[in-house]
Amino acid sequence: MRILKEFQEFVNRGNVVDLAVAVIIGTAFQNIVNSLVNDLIMPLIALLGGWAKLDDLRVGPFNYGKLIANVLHFFIVAFVLFLVVKAMNKAKTIIVKDEGDEKADGNVPLL
Repeated sequence: MRILKEFQEFVNRGNVVDLAVAVIIGTAFQNIVNSLVNDLIMPLIALLGGWAKLDDLRVGPFNYGKLIANVLHFFIVAFVLFLVVKAMNKAKTIIVKDEGDEKADGNVPLL
């Protein structure tokens, strides 16, 4: 019984719930980014390279096109996440600055 109580306390901590929400939101965001990369960017790269599909490039049994596509996919996803985190940090800075201005003069800033 004690282990169950400790487990319940662990799960009820705020950071565990925050992590669960982040995983769920991240999974949903991953679907958007995957669609962007697979349905828009990768076909454009293949078109510019003159290939029907980048994944189809191969020499004998070695499917090097799939490796190239996965590496490109990784870098594109990493770059998109970088942009999202950068935008969120900028927004957080603006919000914190606005809250500081509000506390300093007592006025509520208008949108």
